[in-house]
Amino acid sequence: MSETLTFIIVKGTLVLLVAASSLMWALVVVKVVDQWRRNREDNRFQRAFRDFARTPSKEELAKYDGPVARVALAGAQAWEESAHEAGDVPGSLDVRRDVLERSLRQQLARERRRAEAGLPIFASIGSTAPFVGLFGTVLGIIHALQRISGSGSASLDVVAGPIGEALVATAIGIAVAVPAVLAYNLFLRRLKTGVSDLEDFANTFVNRALRSAFAPAAAAGNRDGERSGARSLSIAQEASA
Repeated sequence: MSETLTFIIVKGTLVLLVAASSLMWALVVVKVVDQWRRNREDNRFQRAFRDFARTPSKEELAKYDGPVARVALAGAQAWEESAHEAGDVPGSLDVRRDVLERSLRQQLARERRRAEAGLPIFASIGSTAPFVGLFGTVLGIIHALQRISGSGSASLDVVAGPIGEALVATAIGIAVAVPAVLAYNLFLRRLKTGVSDLEDFANTFVNRALRSAFAPAAAAGNRDGERSGARSLSIAQEASA
């Protein structure tokens, strides 16, 4: 391998590591801003959702954005559509619940994929940067040995400089990999926490939807009981007369 080619590969390795570091830090900024925006939108929607006395409609949910709002919107759409399809046939509530839960699971999967964006890049940079740096170091040492052999001297001052320059690539590789691994672990932890919160909200949404479905039936049962009681009272009055 010629000295010029080795020199180009070593410099190219350093440029690649710097580019990977720039990409990693830019992605960290994007993920932090996106996480802050998602948390703000979720908190805003959660406060509004607590004020709803019933299951909100699609039109009401369309005013909000964020992962939790999108999960609620998917659930509301499935719940309203299943009401038109199932009707009042026996067992329709179980069918509507299955449709609702399936729709919520699908939306949760979509939100998880959206939140996972960028994590493979962190993992790739964190796992490969040290090896890229080591590759540059090996080629740098080869280049240094070629220079030493060309100079015809093996004194310490001749050897130390080129070898030290070659080790810079390994140091840069480690410096790039460590923040990438830390960022990956941090955002992965936030991903798991966010998915857990979405699952809790989905369960809350299912419970509220079922309560809203049972409420009219219970009210109708109470009205039937009142009418039955009134008829019994009138019959008793007629019998006594």
